[in-house]
Amino acid sequence: MSAPRQPLAGITVVSVEQAVAAPYATRQLADLGARVIKVERPGEGDFARRYDASVHGHSSYFVWLNRSKESLTLDLKDPRGLDVLYELLAGADVFVQNLAPGATERLGLGTAELTRRCPRLVPCTISGYGTTGPWADRKAYDLLVQCQTGLVSLTGTPEETARTGISVADIAAGMYAYSGVLTALYTRATTGTAHPVEVSLFEALAEWMGQPAYYTRYGGGQPPRLGTQHATIAPYGTYRAADGKEVLFSVQNAREWAALCAGFLGRPELTDDPRFATGPDRVAHRTELNAVVAERCARSDAAEILTELQALGIACAGVNDIAAFLDHPVLAGRDRWREVAVPGGASVEALLPPADLAGTAPRMGPVPAVGEHTDAILAELGRSGADIAALRADGVV
Repeated sequence: MSAPRQPLAGITVVSVEQAVAAPYATRQLADLGARVIKVERPGEGDFARRYDASVHGHSSYFVWLNRSKESLTLDLKDPRGLDVLYELLAGADVFVQNLAPGATERLGLGTAELTRRCPRLVPCTISGYGTTGPWADRKAYDLLVQCQTGLVSLTGTPEETARTGISVADIAAGMYAYSGVLTALYTRATTGTAHPVEVSLFEALAEWMGQPAYYTRYGGGQPPRLGTQHATIAPYGTYRAADGKEVLFSVQNAREWAALCAGFLGRPELTDDPRFATGPDRVAHRTELNAVVAERCARSDAAEILTELQALGIACAGVNDIAAFLDHPVLAGRDRWREVAVPGGASVEALLPPADLAGTAPRMGPVPAVGEHTDAILAELGRSGADIAALRADGVV
């Protein structure tokens, strides 16, 4: 019995991509079965290949973001390299790029030109601050955008701000590019019109900042930095147990508050204490509340606390490091790991994409070496062996 057809089988994506945002979008398209041709610089490739060397000599970022793709090296500043790209785009469905501001226009790859030359192509541009407006010419990296959207001002302790520990602006932009491309493909299939897609890192993360934005504009001040504590819910955060481990739990309604007071704190009278009777009351008196909770947690080990809280129906968890996350029983119990090959003959364990589509399996193909598929792709386009050798000798591929 043949394997089920993957949802995006037959869709070709060409991507002039680097770093995180665009590769994350296109990897998700590849997961669904799209053919993704990743255009890289001859020799060095995507600079994200050299962010680190922790995965069998390869970058952890690159391995995460680039499975199931084909790597084609092209010097786009050489007219012959640009001609190859134009040929690919003539038969492609999607073009994704996140080059520096103005680079695609200088190459003749701007949205207006692509739409004119390839009316069925869905162009997707990922920029820092948008392709128009006062900051259109600025480069943007993840932490810059975290700072500009105010996220860094919310993250950390009262004494010090902190960067979010993952590339959240890049990931947000990659997710919106991915969903935007899917929407454009659906629209093309139903109307015949291919709509260009544009996403900026700044506007993607700005959307994720919606709640603190409303809180600040209409509440008279921004949420405070509280480490693991929640700015608008209490108790919600980590507390240290008798064995030195941290436990996190959250009380989000009156029933849970009553259960915590009677069943865990052993102080049912606190349920109706005017300082703690409602959610806003508990936030207003967070310091007093935390003192009560911390004193109780200091009398039991973490495992005992978690067992008691789970029995009371209160959401709780230990605070894992990354090694503990990798060994998480949910990932093992739900069979979420797959083997993915990396250049050099090794393989890595990779998580399945989080959206399960019944009756289909995501593609979990190998991570490509730089230019690994160049000769095969050029041959598909009708280049002879001699032509390919000449391009290679001149550094065009």
